Amino acid sequence: MRSVTAVADDIDTGLFGPHSVTWRVHLEPVLYVGGLRALILQALHPWVMLGTYQNSALFDPAKAFARFVRTAEFVGIRTFGTTSEVEAAAGRVRRIHAKLRGHDPATGRAFRLDDPQGLLWVHCGEIDSYVDVAVRAGILNDADADRYIAESARAAEVVGAADAPRSRAEMKAYFDEIRPRLRLTDEAITGTTNLMTARMPAPVAVKLTQPPIAALGFASMPRWARRMYGSPGLPTTDLSTTLALKALRATLTRIPGPPEPPHMQRARRLMVEAGTLPS
Repeated sequence: MRSVTAVADDIDTGLFGPHSVTWRVHLEPVLYVGGLRALILQALHPWVMLGTYQNSALFDPAKAFARFVRTAEFVGIRTFGTTSEVEAAAGRVRRIHAKLRGHDPATGRAFRLDDPQGLLWVHCGEIDSYVDVAVRAGILNDADADRYIAESARAAEVVGAADAPRSRAEMKAYFDEIRPRLRLTDEAITGTTNLMTARMPAPVAVKLTQPPIAALGFASMPRWARRMYGSPGLPTTDLSTTLALKALRATLTRIPGPPEPPHMQRARRLMVEAGTLPS
């Protein structure tokens, strides 16, 4: 893995760098909505969700929040970390996935959690969610949205997913192709209910704010996905959700948030030095 962008020859900026769209997008607090949207959307793949249910702490109320935090930390390292940090974090994820198996009780078939097609689904659910929230919140225009998706293919490769979409058109084609294989399962209902009601030991601030943010993430999903969950999926919901995302982003830029992790602070400094972020 080679550093793509550097401010100076001796600075390692990992997969992306201060001139990337990815760094600009992932410094935005409103992207938390995209993270929750991704989990709800990803749950519609029956085998991915079954494998998660059978192997993950996400369904154990006592462990779910810690597992969610570790996932967020991995995304942060993958986005902002140095080459060695990304390689180490991705290597741990690949080793864990390689050991895990799911079992479909309906067919008796066992399946690997590191199946490339399953990993591709998880990647596309995540990136589609981030880019959709970023566009609707006013962070990205259409051209930068395509660039963001193209950059994200690097993130797919480090965990073993191949042939990731590189534009919004390719992303749409991927979802059009896979939709007949998606369905709402009992595991998806359980996981989404836990997520949207914050049924887990967590700081009070999280338990108070996660349900409305998760509801906004749900409302931002494609109409077909909302309908699979039994929601009407109306165009009026799309309009009100877009307005809510713009308002939330504007609000979050005006109020101080929690201290950023060191890798995000480093990214901000490098972007200021590169002239891609106001000082």
